Amino acid sequence: MSRNRNKPLYENITISDLGAEGKSLAKVGEKVVFTDHAVPGDVVDLQVTVCRRRYEEARVVRYHRYSAVRAEPFCDHFGLCGGCKWQNLPYEKQLFYKQKQVEDQLRRIGKLELPPLMPILGSSDTLFYRNKLEFSFSNNRWLSREEMEDPRAASDRDALGFHVPGMFDKVFRVEKCWLQPEPSNAIRNFIFHFAREEGYAFYDIRGGEGFLRSLIIRNSTEGEVMVILSFFRDQREERERVLNALRERFPEITSLMYVINNKGNDTITDREVCLYSGKDHITENMEGLRFRIGPKSFFQTNSRQALELYRKVREFSSLKGDETVYDLYSGTGTISLFLARHCKKVIGLEYVKEATEDAWSNARFNGINNASFYTGDIKTFLKAGFPEQEGSPEVVITDPPRSGMHEDVVMAIAGALPARIVYVSCNPATQARDMALLDPYYRVEKIQPLDMFPHTHHVENIALLVRRVDPRDQRQEPPEAENRLLHPFRSFPPSRH
Repeated sequence: MSRNRNKPLYENITISDLGAEGKSLAKVGEKVVFTDHAVPGDVVDLQVTVCRRRYEEARVVRYHRYSAVRAEPFCDHFGLCGGCKWQNLPYEKQLFYKQKQVEDQLRRIGKLELPPLMPILGSSDTLFYRNKLEFSFSNNRWLSREEMEDPRAASDRDALGFHVPGMFDKVFRVEKCWLQPEPSNAIRNFIFHFAREEGYAFYDIRGGEGFLRSLIIRNSTEGEVMVILSFFRDQREERERVLNALRERFPEITSLMYVINNKGNDTITDREVCLYSGKDHITENMEGLRFRIGPKSFFQTNSRQALELYRKVREFSSLKGDETVYDLYSGTGTISLFLARHCKKVIGLEYVKEATEDAWSNARFNGINNASFYTGDIKTFLKAGFPEQEGSPEVVITDPPRSGMHEDVVMAIAGALPARIVYVSCNPATQARDMALLDPYYRVEKIQPLDMFPHTHHVENIALLVRRVDPRDQRQEPPEAENRLLHPFRSFPPSRH
């Protein structure tokens, strides 16, 4: 071991495992050292960059020996891009470590008694599986060290691509992305070259100035394509020129839209999206259900694997046809409508009004009449007389964001006394925390990991929880969480007129 600026250099260290957030890790004495881009079995030199009491972070400065399980990265942007960080691992090894991550976090964080985990469900598509990507324009692209020494490269600063991880103002140009099927790459590269030829100003992220700001491309398994161009300035002539060029070059674009976004961030959820040509939505099909996806709609980004997830949720729900099902964090109603044909009725509860409106539209679009959707505080719905109004749930489905559920919501679910809870999570750590709160009242019956995002460390997990029976009092209810409840309000279906 040698030292550099008071931070150690560890030599000939074997990478032993993959840890939280997909980091590679090694043990140096009693210290855990995290790094990137190495795989278990690699022998490396590690230059420590961050020292903490219980762990250190480091970068690989030399490879002495590559692991026998290492795979050759397929993307030219590997090592720079923040996505697909596990493409140097064979897919079967990715699945192994994702399943291990689920079990480790449920046991370590939740301290849960678990049944044997069901084998992780891998994605049938490991390349070109996403149905949505977002790209950023920049007039000050990220330069490699070699490019900074090349005067020609240093003067060529426009980019259309992804942000460099940890650098909000640096974008690197993407030549080919392996995540979304064509015509995604062709559309992005066409816009880049067209804008350069026309002399259009790419967005200055630090200065908050420019013309072209961002690009969103969505597609469906039905073959439909949506393109949304975001402009910082409302320059009608230039805007129509690029949109007309896109429409002429790519007649397969079924929804061509634009948005004027002159605020401080790239999000368009609070901006008006204008339809330039085609339809105002694309359509996805799942087992005969058709879902309308608008420019702001949330939809699982791996459509084929989402179908496998919904089928597993239906299997875990064990529906016989006479149940009332509550679908928490119901979004645009995909899970609700997927289950509606197999139960008496489904109640979708959601915080976001626009998502609830999409859910009502999807229900009408599919002729489903036994699904209702409400907007408001979920814990309030579960406690303030709502179950008496709509019926108590026999089954609760919950699919919260990465942050998991608020403790009040967890306790309200337990207080609603469903026989079964199907908990879908994209973050097993927060899922483990929530399941630990439910553990006195519900036992874990099944655990099904599922891979929605190949070549990343992200993993989806589905847990089936079954109500425990207390022989002393079968009507025993969990203690009340702190009750700071508001009156629930219903989001009625949007008017047809």
